[in-house]
Amino acid sequence: MVRLFLGLAGASGAIAVAAGALASHGLASRLSPEAIAVFQTGVRYQMYHAIALLAVALLLATAKFKALPLIAAGAAFVVGAILFSGSLYLISGLGVTSVGILTPIGGVILIGGWCCLIGAAFSQ
Repeated sequence: MVRLFLGLAGASGAIAVAAGALASHGLASRLSPEAIAVFQTGVRYQMYHAIALLAVALLLATAKFKALPLIAAGAAFVVGAILFSGSLYLISGLGVTSVGILTPIGGVILIGGWCCLIGAAFSQ
């Protein structure tokens, strides 16, 4: 899981940087300021959770914490970021509003990932 989470953290961070550049340079003239702000929210949250996933991978590598809550946190960060940021990209970039329900679901999953980290801190 360490290698998987590390690779996904790197991929997610790279995608977030590319998406941010796309928003700033490629979409700025095509989208409204409100749509750009929504897109950038997706970029920010994707990057935050790429870094969090990197931390989970490093914590798993230390073997100082129980693996299960860390694996749950990492999985939640991956799934939550895909749903949250992905839906914001689709809504703002392509106007696909039918995926709007995925944004809060992804947000709840991301919160669950942070709660799993709390659990990992207190597991022995």
